[in-house]
This record gives sequence, structure tokens and C-alpha cells, in this order.
Amino acid sequence: MTMIGKMFIGHQRILGTAGGQKAVNPATGENLEPMFGFGSDADVERAAALAQAAFDDYRSLPLAQRAQFLDEIANRILLLGEDLLERAHAETGLPLARLAGERGRTVGQLRLFAQVVRDGRFLAASVDPAEPERSPLPRSDLRLAKMPLGPVAVFGASNFPLAFSVAGGDTASALAAGAPVIVKGHNAHLGTSELVGQAIAEAAQVTGMPEGVFSLLFGAGTSLGSALVSHPAIKAVGFTGSRQGGLALVRLAQARPEPIPVYAEMSSINPVFLFPQALAERGAQLGQAFVASLTLGCGQFCTNPGLLIAPAGPGLDAFLASAAQALAAHPAGVMLTAGIQRAYDEGVARLTAAAQVQCLAQGQAAQAQTPPRAQAMLFATDAAGFHGNPALREEVFGPAGLVIRVQDTGDFVTVAEQLEGQLTATLLMDEADHAAARPLVPILERKAGRLLVNGFPTGVEVSHAMVHGGPFPATSNAAFTSVGATAIDRFLRPVCYQDFPEALLPAALQPGNPLGIARLCDGRPEAAV
Repeated sequence: MTMIGKMFIGHQRILGTAGGQKAVNPATGENLEPMFGFGSDADVERAAALAQAAFDDYRSLPLAQRAQFLDEIANRILLLGEDLLERAHAETGLPLARLAGERGRTVGQLRLFAQVVRDGRFLAASVDPAEPERSPLPRSDLRLAKMPLGPVAVFGASNFPLAFSVAGGDTASALAAGAPVIVKGHNAHLGTSELVGQAIAEAAQVTGMPEGVFSLLFGAGTSLGSALVSHPAIKAVGFTGSRQGGLALVRLAQARPEPIPVYAEMSSINPVFLFPQALAERGAQLGQAFVASLTLGCGQFCTNPGLLIAPAGPGLDAFLASAAQALAAHPAGVMLTAGIQRAYDEGVARLTAAAQVQCLAQGQAAQAQTPPRAQAMLFATDAAGFHGNPALREEVFGPAGLVIRVQDTGDFVTVAEQLEGQLTATLLMDEADHAAARPLVPILERKAGRLLVNGFPTGVEVSHAMVHGGPFPATSNAAFTSVGATAIDRFLRPVCYQDFPEALLPAALQPGNPLGIARLCDGRPEAAV
């Protein structure tokens, strides 16, 4: 497929006139054709007006047709073939094998949400029949179902050009909910965004979606994104990125005459607690596994394990020796963008200069400085040093980790209480460690959205039970997840229908259950037909 640098606004291809940019290959520094035109406020207005006009028609379509749309997007992404992977590789420096896996995840989550739509349970349909003879007061006929909030603005993420971008989890779950989507493509992978945008646009037309169900805009800096979030047609925002960027969107959304929710996944250091028996039994093995997780994708995962807490002693010494050996063999890696590289260098410099922090090991230095490469780093401090320096609790996005040596597992609780909200928290332990872990678990339940035992957090399964969220600053709203089937709940709200005539009820609530979905009837499950 030939890229032409144009945006998608409804059924039209529009060349933005508010400046432009070529994508950059981060591994070589070369510019990639074509030039992409940036959108203006007028383009935002046009896309938002189309989304608003499409909303009622789109949400009213049969569930089967909405699911077909999601499946067709998945099919057309696959039809892009190697062209998509090669362009994403050129724009991100990520290995082709990693991108092939990410494409599979992207397609998989679209198909998961198609199943969620067909199943219908996401509507939370509930019927409380009238009780006119109830004493002392009769009860009206009450029926509840969820409906979408309205058009959603989605911001593509830098570190996942497919799975968290144009057709990523935010877009898939919003479309599944019945909400039109306007995506602001990330400037780090403009060509990849255009290719995927074409797949969505084609899927929308062949499945009979109303114009405006999807638009893709490009823009420089913050101006286009600000205009999009501020537009009154937009009713929710999905974002994955930095804490600074996420909070800026939250402030903007709350300053509107009608504030709207921003579901921002932002910042996490994903602590790993390493228990004594596990250290004694397999410290060296765990050291190698930790480095593999720390450096995966050059550390550019939101679930990268940036902090490890372990009791001092021979077991930790073996762990660190093994980790240092593995890290020394790790080559310097390509960061996704120059801005991410700068932020990583600043974070490493902050750790290097911090009092009571020592550099334990480092990966191979870059052979060439242009473009820059990220050198993997491992630092260490003790509990006192960690408690005395709040900056050590901040994320360093990239292949850098900090080890905290503590006296015993009793210090785990003290360290955990000092942590901000996290996406994940991991316990590496054996059966003999269970008693020591017990007092830590309730604290981690308060601090993180996903708790792991004897694994590493890099990698997120797209499934019904997955949670990719957590207390602030991991996300802006700890009540929701951005990955997994329940991510759809971010873009829905309940509506109650009281004493409605059957002809005016939504199909999900009509007598006889014409959709054949699982419902509650007077609080009791009513089986799907």
C-alpha cells in the first residue's frame, strides 16, 4: 500500500495544511517518505462534527454488525502483510519479530472485543419487573442497560505502534462500546498510523458504518490534541504515555464547561520483591531473568521492572553477580524517539548523581553516538537511601533498574508503603516465603493493579481477567483497566428506563429478551437464549 501522508476524516482523505513532518528512522536518523500534513482546528471541527452525527446511528446498529466491523478491521490489518511490519520497524527500530507479535495482539484484542459485543453482557442488562400490589408502595417497572458516553478521542502511544495506537486497545474498546473514535496519530510512527487507518476506514465502509465512526488526525506539538480534547463533541479520552502528558490532558478535560473523563495510563516502576528462600534456591537464575525483563524492548514497556527489593546476604550477592554478567553482555539499544532518549539519559544522570546510590553494572556502550543509543544500567541503594530521596521513586523509562538492599523481609512493608501507585507488583518466592509475604500482599493490593508471583511483569495478556491499570500515577483512574475485556467499561454509562412502553425500549431490555443475551431479572440471572 502506498502512503500519501493524508489524514482520514470520515470517508475523506485530507492533506493537512497546518505544517507537516516526515517520520524518522530512530536507528539511522534518516527521514522517511512521505511528508505528512498536519491538521488544523478546522479539521478537528470537521472530524468531531462527523463523529457526533454518527453517534446515535452507530450505537443503534445491531450488535452483530458492530462485531463484524471489529472483525473486519482485524482482517484488513492482516491483509497489510509485511508492508505494515517493515514500516513500523523503520519508524521505531523495534525488531520485526516483536512487531509481528504486537500485530497478533492487536488483531487478537479486536477479535476479543467482537466476541464481547456479540455476547452482550457488557450492556449489564437488568430488569426489575413492576410490583403494582407491593405494600406499602408499589414498584415501577425498572430496566437498566449501559450505553456509550459519546465520541472518544484516542492518543496513539509511542512504545506500541500497533497495540496501543490507531487500532489499539483504546480504539477497539471504544468502538466495541458503540462510540465513534477520533485518533491523534503519534508523530513517531506516522506511516504505520496511516496504514492502519486505511484498514479501519475500509472496514467501516464495507460493513456499512456511518461516516464519522472513525477519523485519524496528525498534528504537531500539543495544539491539535488540545483542540480535540476541548471539543464539546468529545466525551472521553484514552491516552498512554508520560505522566506529564497525561496530567496535561486531565487538566484540559477538567477545565471544559462539561468536564470529561481521561483514562490515562502514565507512570509505573513496577516493584519486584525478592524473598530469601527464592534467593537461596535460584538467585543466579533469577538475576538473569530479571535482566532479560529489564532490557526487553530496550526497557520501553510500561510494565518494565524498574525497582527490585531484596534482603542483603549471599543469595542477593549471587543474584547481583549473575545480573551484572547478563547486563554486561547486553548491547546498547535504539530508543523509539530522540525525546525518549533524552529523558532516559536525564533519568540515568539523576540516579548516578544521587547520594547513597551506586552503579552496580552497565551494559555495553554504544559504538556510535549518532543516533544515540541507550546503555542498560543497574544501580543500588539501601532502604535509608531510598526513603530519603523521593526522586528514586520516579520512573526512568528505559533499561535502567534500581536495587534496594534491605535487612530483612520486614523492611518490604516499609518500602512498599513509600511507593506510589503502580501497574504491577511482583513477588519472587518459594513456599517457605509465603508467611513473610502475607503482610505485604494487602499493601500491594492498595498500590497496584496486577500482582504477580514468580514471573516478570513485561507482557500483558489480552483476556477477560487482565488488569492493566492501577492507582495514581500509574493511571488517572484506578477503577478501570486499559487492557482486557473490561476496558470497554471506560466508555459506557448506565441508563434506567422506568415504566417504558415495550416499543420504545432498547432491544437489550425488551420482554422476551430478543437479543438472547444474559440478563438479570429481579436480581436473578436470566440465561442467554
